[in-house]
Amino acid sequence: MLEVNLLPVREAKRKADLRQQVMQLVLGLLVVGAGVGLVHSRITDEIEMTNARVRQMENDIEQFKPQLNQVAAFKKKKGELEKKIDVIEGLDRARTGPVRVMDELATRIPERLWLTGLTTKGKGINLKGQSLDNELVALFLGQLVDSKYFKDVDLESTTMGESKNGSLKVVSFSIQAKMSDPNAPKPKKKKTEKAEGKKKKNKGGHA
Repeated sequence: MLEVNLLPVREAKRKADLRQQVMQLVLGLLVVGAGVGLVHSRITDEIEMTNARVRQMENDIEQFKPQLNQVAAFKKKKGELEKKIDVIEGLDRARTGPVRVMDELATRIPERLWLTGLTTKGKGINLKGQSLDNELVALFLGQLVDSKYFKDVDLESTTMGESKNGSLKVVSFSIQAKMSDPNAPKPKKKKTEKAEGKKKKNKGGHA
């Protein structure tokens, strides 16, 4: 009977399998390394591009910085001028307001009616006077209501009496009103109110 020694064959096969596994491992490592290198190169390029953009933006900001400073200075100066204009206009209204009110009263007072007293407190004004009859008081009251320089006109009282020398029967009256400046700037509407109105319209449209 022949005996065959198979140990060398098995050893050779084991070594061949081991070499194949090593080659596959090396190939896998090479593929992974190539992938990592490619990703690293791409990330590096993107970082360089981003840094280049940042440098360009910084250069642009530095280049336009003098213009931005000029714009800021102009806005500040404009704000200061607007405040000064508002103060001047307010002083002008305060200076000419009483003159205009007195002129308006002179043109609104009917004949056979005269004022005996005039007092003011803030925007409020109290007029006391006398006339020959109640119709003239009513006419004067209507004239004040129609005037742009008065609002909230109210007849406080009327009383019958006599003139100082006692020769005439007169009606004494007292009128309260508020002085108004038709040339005063109207208050600006807040943007928030407009925005809320638009939102409500949009909501209604979607519904």
